[in-house]
Amino acid sequence: MLSQKIIDLLNKQLQKEFYSAYLYLGMSAWCSENGFAGSANWFMLQHEEEQTHALKVYRYLLEQGEHVELLGMKPVKTVYKSLLTCFEKSLAHEQSMTKSFNNLCDLAIKEKDHASYGFLQWFVNEQVEEEATVSDVIGKLKLVGDGNGIFMIDNQLALRSAEPKPA
Repeated sequence: MLSQKIIDLLNKQLQKEFYSAYLYLGMSAWCSENGFAGSANWFMLQHEEEQTHALKVYRYLLEQGEHVELLGMKPVKTVYKSLLTCFEKSLAHEQSMTKSFNNLCDLAIKEKDHASYGFLQWFVNEQVEEEATVSDVIGKLKLVGDGNGIFMIDNQLALRSAEPKPA
């Protein structure tokens, strides 16, 4: 049985995961509208991945016999100054998600909720990968500046495919 604090934070995390999916969908739209088809693909796959993350939280709550609360979301930004700005916003968002999962883990440890702590470790590890991947793209974009190199990076991002990740 989960504590009410854990249930509340997991429901908020569920909302944050769906918001992440929505955010990446908006970024994908901006990229499409601005001729960055590869980046649009990258963000669309990110959108799908975040939906999967949300459903993991959803299923965990239900498996624990707890109530799922679907909280509302605020609108997301769909206009960005540049491709670099778009990825920088993505990194800032991922860093906020990392903080959120770390806070959940801290609470699970405090409450000696070993099941939730174990469940959350998958997300903690996933966040390390998320931040590293986005940081890598940002580094490449900064390296090439505003020149034609952006199109090479965009073409590389088009190669990303939906790969099943171990749960």
